[in-house]
Amino acid sequence: MDTRKLFLTTALALTLVAPAAQAQTYTVLHRFTFDDGAYPVAGVTIDSAGNLYGTASSGGSQGVGTVFRMARSGSGWSFHLLYSFYGWTEQTTDGSGPYSRVVIGSDGVLYGTTHSGGDGNGCRELHGCGILYSLKPRDADALRGWQETVVFMFGDLQGNNPDRGDLVFDRAGNLYGTTRNGGAHEQGTVYELTPNQGGGWTEQVIHSFTGSPDGASPLDGLVLDGTGKLYGTTSAGGVGGWGTIYQLTSTASGWIESVLHNFQNGTDGRIPISNMIFDDSGNLYGVTETGGGDRGATLFDLMLQSDGIWQFNTLFAFPGPRWSDPYWTHASVVMDSAGNLYGTNCTGGAYKWGSVFKLTRSNGAWTYTSLHEFTGGDDGGTPFGNLSLDSNGNLYGTTYAGGLNGNGVVFELTP
Repeated sequence: MDTRKLFLTTALALTLVAPAAQAQTYTVLHRFTFDDGAYPVAGVTIDSAGNLYGTASSGGSQGVGTVFRMARSGSGWSFHLLYSFYGWTEQTTDGSGPYSRVVIGSDGVLYGTTHSGGDGNGCRELHGCGILYSLKPRDADALRGWQETVVFMFGDLQGNNPDRGDLVFDRAGNLYGTTRNGGAHEQGTVYELTPNQGGGWTEQVIHSFTGSPDGASPLDGLVLDGTGKLYGTTSAGGVGGWGTIYQLTSTASGWIESVLHNFQNGTDGRIPISNMIFDDSGNLYGVTETGGGDRGATLFDLMLQSDGIWQFNTLFAFPGPRWSDPYWTHASVVMDSAGNLYGTNCTGGAYKWGSVFKLTRSNGAWTYTSLHEFTGGDDGGTPFGNLSLDSNGNLYGTTYAGGLNGNGVVFELTP
């Protein structure tokens, strides 16, 4: 996996608690066998019925990735393999390497991207530039097999190699996403897919990154505000080369990009590679992979001021080298109704295989509590993907490693 600056004051006081696990129930729901998938990079998506949908970046019948579903079955869960990707061959232009979660359309159809595969739009990549796909049940019985459709094949100018970022729908049903590479300047793109009345989709690049000053190599996806503006991060580029936070606004003359923050490789962190989220007040929250000087990851927010300027604040700094290993974060945080944040560190912790954490805000301070420390064994290890939170406060996620023969797991963490 590829993981590639206004210093501003810290808005809130910080409290760090040594990682002793809180009273939680951790359960492995599935251990991947490779035949049904392996090495999941993304987390899972929860539908309205509480079913879990996810992807594995490898494994399956051709070894290039799968899409799966997990449904409650009595007091447990059942695993269903929905699709195995074929990759590019002389007979097929299918995708390979699904690094992102699937999203669910209003019609119940699943949409996602693969990092490679396909064979379209002048792609010069040896293993293809990736595809955007949809999946729907072949008939009324959703467990009898799903039909995959290649919605779009990425190329060089259209952007290539979509990475870990989630797709997002707007209210009109248009899809938005990012590619790590390609575009007019070969620094990555933001694209829009619009459904055609007669069927099919039309893709247009709404922004091509230039490296400096606007950023390069977006690995995450996008988040929409109530007015239709898009927000995201780049893992590189910007004024100092450590990544940016940007905003895209649709105007009569096209989409206009504004850089909201340039990361400086200091207390603000560096290399943001995960999706941001909004709270109910319209503040943005996100994390960086690491901090400056090889510190651990940082948690930040952006608050829109009355003058229209977004203020960047570092809220929390995860442990660095003084704790066995630095705590690096590849996944976004999720917020519960009380304003607590949950996420994963893919490294660090008591066993150096990562952890699930909770950040609680009280009287202007954030307190870190470890909910589970991964051992790299049967319970999994190296959680790259985002957590998902259901209406009962249960957390669901995946690990890239551990489990059966190191193929990764799907897990549940209950209060």
